[in-house]
Amino acid sequence: MMITRTLTGLAIAAALVSIAPAAAQAATPASGAGQTAAGPWGPYYAPGNKAKAAGTLTATGEDHADIPAADTVKVSGKAYDYTRATSTCGWAVFRITYRDSTNNLPFKHHGVRACSYRVAKPFSFTYHDVYQVELKVCAEGKGAKPSINCLYEGTWKTLYLSK
Repeated sequence: MMITRTLTGLAIAAALVSIAPAAAQAATPASGAGQTAAGPWGPYYAPGNKAKAAGTLTATGEDHADIPAADTVKVSGKAYDYTRATSTCGWAVFRITYRDSTNNLPFKHHGVRACSYRVAKPFSFTYHDVYQVELKVCAEGKGAKPSINCLYEGTWKTLYLSK
């Protein structure tokens, strides 16, 4: 009789353990419109620690249609130049991949240039229908936009990917 009660108790405990993860998952809101993903990113550095960028990213209204995308993504933060030369700047370059009206995924670059040694350059921008946000930090000569080397050498850091 004692063995039967023990086995019954173990069976009930095993059933509860197997049900608990499913119940926890059901209690979590499903992915869909209205969800918000927010969090800090960085710091990320340029090669040789010659520039730095860090901040926060908030994605709202994730839509999981044919191609998932966030309705709105806001990126804010600070970029720093750690080169002492006045002819160089630090760059935080963002590659924003978005869903267009034909459900393609083109991208555009958004660059932030900091040219004052160790002085933070604050930035904030918002994009709509965003699929992915990536970042690359570079340090190079002053220019109106980042160089081809900055854009295409090395790897991009993924800050946000709609799932």
